[in-house]
Amino acid sequence: MRVALFVTCVNDTLFPRTGQAVVALLERLGVSVDFPEEQSCCGQPQFNTGYRRETEPLVRRYARAFHGYDYIVTPSGSCAAMVRDNYPRIGARAMSEGRDRGLASVAESVVPRTVELTEFLVDVLGVTDVGAYYPHTVTYHPTCHGLRMLGLGDRPRRLLEAVRGLRLVDLPGAEECCGFGGTFAVKNEAVSAAMGADKARHIIATGAEAVCTVDNSCQTHIGGTLSRLGAGVRPVHLAEILASTEEARW
Repeated sequence: MRVALFVTCVNDTLFPRTGQAVVALLERLGVSVDFPEEQSCCGQPQFNTGYRRETEPLVRRYARAFHGYDYIVTPSGSCAAMVRDNYPRIGARAMSEGRDRGLASVAESVVPRTVELTEFLVDVLGVTDVGAYYPHTVTYHPTCHGLRMLGLGDRPRRLLEAVRGLRLVDLPGAEECCGFGGTFAVKNEAVSAAMGADKARHIIATGAEAVCTVDNSCQTHIGGTLSRLGAGVRPVHLAEILASTEEARW
């Protein structure tokens, strides 16, 4: 089985330890992971802002970079959803406009092979207990793309519940958006900030030491809000919790 890591822009630029944690975790489970250096942005910011045609070269680049891999694993529900949900739309639209009939097949070729980390662990490897140890009280925020577009369901929670030493507490209003939404936070700053404040208050009310998600983009927004409120809650990506053991802490 050939597996590649799609690290994503946010992780590569701001949270490199998340990508490192994914590799450490998968290698501990016996999976050899490659990192194709040709990979770049999946095109989500451009597509969400209305620059559909400018996204098309990135679709081709993604397919080219990950050609030949059985699975493309990413620690981002947001970027996985971009590939799985929007790449086929982009390809179909280009074909309907008579501009690029080949883009549709290129887009479709990567859809079944692109999986978010928890999908790969639970559905492909068939594991929920990954041998992790994280002696902290944690609450989980299911990010919008993972929840609504990928349908991750209880996969992240099942993985967290199997972590030794971890106490998982429910988050009030868990399924409510944190307010980030990529370019939404830029275009609708006041609404985004208000949503983030609501989410932060709910997180603080749990008494958790850490808040966990499957998207560091949302963690950026949540973490910034918690910091401005003076809360001592640590934002942490699920991959870093799962990579932690008694011998190695992430």
